[in-house]
Amino acid sequence: MDNLAYGIIGNCRSAALISKNGSIDWCCLPEFDSPSVFAKILDDDIGGHFAIKVDKGYQIDQKYYKNTGILLTIFDNGIDAFTIWDFMPRYRMVSNEFHSPPDIIRYFEYIKGKPKFKIDYQPKLEYAEGETNTYVKEEFIVSLTHHDKFDTIFLYTSFDKQRVFQGDEITLEADGFFQLCYNEKIFAPNVEKAFLELTRTQVYWLNWNEKTPEYKKYNEQIRRSSVVLKMLCYEKTGAVLAAATTSLPETIGEVRNWDYRFCWIRDASMVIKVISELGHKNMAKQFLKFIIDLIPDKDEKLQIMYGINKEKKLTEYTLDHLSGYMGSKPVRIGNAAYVQKQNDIYGILMDVIYEQFMKFKTEIENIEDLWTITKGIVWVVNKHWEEPDKGIWEFRTEERHFTFSKVLCWVAVDRALRVAKLLHKNRKVEKWTIIEQQIRKSIHDNAWNEEVQSFTQSYDSTHLDASVLLMETYGFIDARDPKYIATVQATGRELSNDGLMYRYKNQDDFGLPTSSFTICSFWYINALNKIGEHEKATIHFEKLLSYSNHLGLFSEDLDFETKRLLGNFPQAYSHLALIETAINLSNYITEDEEVRGNVG
Repeated sequence: MDNLAYGIIGNCRSAALISKNGSIDWCCLPEFDSPSVFAKILDDDIGGHFAIKVDKGYQIDQKYYKNTGILLTIFDNGIDAFTIWDFMPRYRMVSNEFHSPPDIIRYFEYIKGKPKFKIDYQPKLEYAEGETNTYVKEEFIVSLTHHDKFDTIFLYTSFDKQRVFQGDEITLEADGFFQLCYNEKIFAPNVEKAFLELTRTQVYWLNWNEKTPEYKKYNEQIRRSSVVLKMLCYEKTGAVLAAATTSLPETIGEVRNWDYRFCWIRDASMVIKVISELGHKNMAKQFLKFIIDLIPDKDEKLQIMYGINKEKKLTEYTLDHLSGYMGSKPVRIGNAAYVQKQNDIYGILMDVIYEQFMKFKTEIENIEDLWTITKGIVWVVNKHWEEPDKGIWEFRTEERHFTFSKVLCWVAVDRALRVAKLLHKNRKVEKWTIIEQQIRKSIHDNAWNEEVQSFTQSYDSTHLDASVLLMETYGFIDARDPKYIATVQATGRELSNDGLMYRYKNQDDFGLPTSSFTICSFWYINALNKIGEHEKATIHFEKLLSYSNHLGLFSEDLDFETKRLLGNFPQAYSHLALIETAINLSNYITEDEEVRGNVG
């Protein structure tokens, strides 16, 4: 499947990827990080899929039902036509709790003629490690495996189960459905119930999206990206996933393949800041509760990442029986980076905490817990900010004094100071001001390179790094400061390739980076806009938007030459940055508009 031509469906418990042709090629049940049921995306031959086969006369189109997480795949040969509505049920019940079962419903809407199709149903449980056997029963089709552990999946349908199982041709004459369920149903589903689930899920997404404000531009892209971010939120604990997949490579054929089905404190905090600015406050509250639950001891250092159910140990291992996406091995489960030290996470988290204090003042939930965490963050930062770390890009073999990490240590103390002032904690203000000034001075003294005319990747270095562009975003430096303008210009000259950005160009643990990290391109566009190059920023932004897949979705990386999507998908990092950039560009007011406004 070229260019990751997939849509995502989900219900804040798990998710599935559905190809442009209507095949479910990735799904883990019952939760995001469970073993896969379908993993064709990681192995064409044995991964498993749930495909729809039609003859070549059909044109296949795909789109989302407006402002929802419901994916439509339309099959039409001019005479015969039908639409598949794919979704995972989610809606609020009378009890006020959410109904989000580990189910996928595929609702077949009859449009016209006598459309014919075949079902290619090949579930492969437990990452396809052992044999999965499938049987037709009276009420359902059941698949099970005994490899290592016992697991099952149930398929309910209105179509003839034997014909489905055998892959025989089916003629659609009225609406029908499939419902894939992790749990056996007490009451068997039927077409009417499937349609009711569809309608209720539509209403849920439309109500959720109604909170998102309107902007002058890019509303469609903002709303689609916000739905993606919502789908990557795990409601049970408040965790936010970096992506829905594992081991989709940063470059085809290379080994930069990681499992992203975890909650990185950095990524999640950035997501929560952006999504709460769109009016979705419950997500912020749930995430902060996730953080509070993770820090039982006042001096406990945060890990950079956790499992979505608050697991602290994320042992990494490989699935050697899977060939990998387009042959890119290894396929990894778990992530060894969880043991790394990355000092920037404290500033990014503290920025979210400060935003909550600003919005809710003393009415904030868990205010004492958050004040305790604030004090703990400053204590940890004060103790460790002068130490090297692995940095935002998770260098696995080397620690340095990364500029971004130092800036975010400054952010941690700066935001804690602001919280202390809001709460009139004057003694803390006096004490923490000294730390803030020390970190600020250290950055200016050691991160600026006069010869390069830029803030650099790390202290006393000549290498540039796209993350340094965020110095202005986090308030460390003014956009009009000559040093920041020079940094943006130098970074663009060194790291931009036709508007697509390298993270950095110096060699890392695996050699030289060969693909563009998508969020960095959004950071560069934002920086251009901030220093007054609005027209250039807009041109770059709209070109970057054109590199999304057919549904407006982005992965982690882009190939410089082909513009092919690479890396895990869909990537929270990319979509949060898209939203932030779109809002900033939309809010830009030209001099003519300002004059017209004043005249009016």
